[in-house]
Amino acid sequence: YLILGLVALVGAGVMVSSMGGGGAVASEPVDLGQIADQELIEMAQGQIYGDPNAPVTIMEFGDYQCPACGSFALAIKPQIDLAYIESGQAKLVFHDFPLTMHPHAFIAARAAWCASDQDSYFEYHDALFRAQRDWSPEGDPSGTFADLAEELGLDVGAWSACYESDKYADVVTANQQLGLRMGVGGTPTLFVHRGSGSVQRLGGFQFADVQAAMEAGSGND
Repeated sequence: YLILGLVALVGAGVMVSSMGGGGAVASEPVDLGQIADQELIEMAQGQIYGDPNAPVTIMEFGDYQCPACGSFALAIKPQIDLAYIESGQAKLVFHDFPLTMHPHAFIAARAAWCASDQDSYFEYHDALFRAQRDWSPEGDPSGTFADLAEELGLDVGAWSACYESDKYADVVTANQQLGLRMGVGGTPTLFVHRGSGSVQRLGGFQFADVQAAMEAGSGND
């Protein structure tokens, strides 16, 4: 029921504004307290790539410091885009799942959310993955993150004000906690949801895994 409720909200494009912005750099998950499933679903937000009204939702839980997630974003997602997203058959919804083993994954997720304030989420998402080998080993990748914002033509002052606060820390944390409650343990993890209500967790993240799930349910749409 949690998964079905989540996908229903994501599929409808329901977005809840972050209440962050308290002036302290948030570099790790925040304490959400004892939060019920429905509250968590309402707080968590996925970024939608493609037509929000597409009948099939491909859900990804990803980590910006995860090499496999980089491979998915730069090599596999374009194949999914060409085969299913451009035609309106499916949309991809990205949820943050920063792993504790990756010290910069949380702030990278916040950096991308700050780019979303300027309607550039997936542009920044892709830029983070392209530059992953550069910023991942850095002690503090904030300068590299700011450089990416500048290279994309963003208002760096506005982006920095967001990044240097706690804005979106609650959203990234909620996405992570939602993934945990859905049984996500590694990244990238994919789910496919159809309008009929069926939800399928994929066994892998290669294009063939997505293709098999799409084709298996194509006769039930």
